[in-house]
Amino acid sequence: MADGSGCAAPVARTVVQQCLQARLQVKPPDEHQEAQWVQIERGMVVYVSFFKGATEDILPKMVSTLLNVRLCESSTGQTVSLLDLPGSLLVVPQATLGGKAKGRAMQYHHNVAKEVGLRLYARFVALCQQEVTAAGVSVRHGTYGNRQVLDLKTNGPYTHLVEF
Repeated sequence: MADGSGCAAPVARTVVQQCLQARLQVKPPDEHQEAQWVQIERGMVVYVSFFKGATEDILPKMVSTLLNVRLCESSTGQTVSLLDLPGSLLVVPQATLGGKAKGRAMQYHHNVAKEVGLRLYARFVALCQQEVTAAGVSVRHGTYGNRQVLDLKTNGPYTHLVEF
């Protein structure tokens, strides 16, 4: 598929945000238990969405790019990769990144089917965990298909859009 500019349409979209601390609710409270959360300290939050046409073939490139791109600010002010920081990674499934405004409503016709998205998301998280093991980076992740609450502390809006 082309987007009219001669370039292939993206099959995945990520938004990357450096953080000092992030906490994500992965299970809402109910009458039997309190909400469940995952948390990271200094590092990076990656919101990820997959579009129609996405396959597992794109995942290694996504993981390599996101873990190695120099987007994190070190204590000396130098921009380094998450692996060089070292920091922690929080992966948040975010299907809404695939939304397009139509009139007053958002439509998500370009997103993959939920079952495909779940499989791609699980594999993406597993590849991230596999890649960072030697670097001492911890990976936490949200629950695909659920609305989740995010509490984010950052030292400035340093957010980037990265498409694949």
